[in-house]
Amino acid sequence: MTRLTGRRPLLRACWALAALAAAWPAGAHDFRVGDLVLDHPYATPTPPGAVNGAAYFRAIRNRGDQADRLLGASSPAAARVELHQTVMDGEVMRMRELPSIELPPHAEVPMRHGGGYHLMLVDLKQPLKDGDRIELTLRFERAGSRTVQVWVQTPRDMDAHRH
Repeated sequence: MTRLTGRRPLLRACWALAALAAAWPAGAHDFRVGDLVLDHPYATPTPPGAVNGAAYFRAIRNRGDQADRLLGASSPAAARVELHQTVMDGEVMRMRELPSIELPPHAEVPMRHGGGYHLMLVDLKQPLKDGDRIELTLRFERAGSRTVQVWVQTPRDMDAHRH
């Protein structure tokens, strides 16, 4: 028996692990609750002196046959979390608090920085810094509650969309 023959099972195991790692989605960071997929929750770093922050998702996808609604959220990182929508009022962009966010069946609701829906983190207990992780618990009408890990990160196009 050669030295290589004795190592074949080990080599096969290494190749199998490498193939499995390559097949795993890079940077996959989503959570599921019922028929909903909470795709990549993230928050943006807060500027110095800011007491409020914002959390986002690439999207919330409803894969079910029935509508759902995001009713609210909470986080140990903030005194309260509000559901917000950014809208244009003439020439001025304004935020307004919402009682809920509709999640139609078989639809994707984007919640990215720069406009649309987001979660306002009010009275932060400490500033949000790149690389931090915070917990966020979301309450849905049909799907129930789900706690997710939110990654604090600076989006590539952050300079164009400061909150």
